[in-house]
Amino acid sequence: MFRKNKRGFTLIEILVVIALISTLGTVIIVIINPVQQLKKARDAQRKSDLRQIQAALELYRADNAAYPAALPACGGIWKVGTSTYIQKVPCDPKNTGQYTYRYVVTVGTTYTLTSCLENVSDIQKDTSNNATYCSGGTTNWSYTLNNP
Repeated sequence: MFRKNKRGFTLIEILVVIALISTLGTVIIVIINPVQQLKKARDAQRKSDLRQIQAALELYRADNAAYPAALPACGGIWKVGTSTYIQKVPCDPKNTGQYTYRYVVTVGTTYTLTSCLENVSDIQKDTSNNATYCSGGTTNWSYTLNNP
């Protein structure tokens, strides 16, 4: 008879709703896996950076008939004479340990650009494991671009 005039939720109802929201939140976080998403984002940035460097290398070769012996340090400007190839040479998103960009040129006519990847399931990773260059990190997989 006292219950007729009172409105609101019981403690049990509130606890059940909180438990449901917590369970849904946990399931969503597990499905989204933010750590893996960050790895994928950094790998996408690495690939984009290597393509940007590759474009600059091709411009350099068109101007100088050969590829440069080395690239400027990351973060610096790449300028030769009056030609600017990159305003700011890209750095790896982590830029520590194995996570740096590697440029190797052979006799000024061929080159490889390599970056280590964090996402082991990346479909564009190199076909073989790169334990020589990519070791000590989360994976030994790399992404490589060669001169066209």
